[in-house]
Amino acid sequence: MSTRRCATSSNRLLDALPAKERDRFFADCTLVDLVAGSVLYEQGDRIRYVYFPTESSISMLATVDDHSTLEVGMVGREGMCGHALILGGDFASLRALTQGAGAAWRTDTTTFRRHLENLPALQPLLDRYVSILLRQLAQTAACTRFHVVEKRLARWLLMTQDRAQADSFDVTQEFLAFMLGVRRVGITTAASSLQSRKLIHYRRGSITILNRDRLEAAACTCYRFDLEVYRHGMTARARGPGSFRHQRALAGPIRTTDA
Repeated sequence: MSTRRCATSSNRLLDALPAKERDRFFADCTLVDLVAGSVLYEQGDRIRYVYFPTESSISMLATVDDHSTLEVGMVGREGMCGHALILGGDFASLRALTQGAGAAWRTDTTTFRRHLENLPALQPLLDRYVSILLRQLAQTAACTRFHVVEKRLARWLLMTQDRAQADSFDVTQEFLAFMLGVRRVGITTAASSLQSRKLIHYRRGSITILNRDRLEAAACTCYRFDLEVYRHGMTARARGPGSFRHQRALAGPIRTTDA
């Protein structure tokens, strides 16, 4: 991973810190490029680094019986990876896999814990984020159990678009089946249905979202639930100038069009 420096973080959590605390935090961070498909840590590994994505996205995966794996969460510029440290833990409870390549701020565990103690605004901010993340993880578990593949696929595509900040992105059917925990034939059927309704265009490992509003209407209610939980959770105690602008949603305004 190569390092780069830039003037702003473009990570919503870090942007929400007071300027002086943000500058102190950045002084001990490195901007790294995460490579798609790279494993940041396996489930049960000791956490060495904390990541705050700016352009990249990270999938959080649960492994069952050392064979089956399922994506239970996705982190982009709205959040961070390494949340166990906020709760006082040392080990990763989930596997962290780079889903979308791009930049992320990285700091080591020792430095991160020192900042938790010395930066007054950091711990309360991250406590709120962890509370939100746990609710979203629980919602994903319910979504996997009760919602059909097509609606779950639509939700996943919207979540990915939010973090990729682009209408088109590369993804294979094998990867989608892996993320959603279903057989490839289920992904083929669901993607074909969305394409026939002209919501997406899928060809040879590349997906383009053609109609964002109609895709939201086709997704399960869990997508909007995640946005609302983040917005309300992160703005509950934020009263500073511009804080709502920084924290209102994962990647932009919440759309309410249902048709």
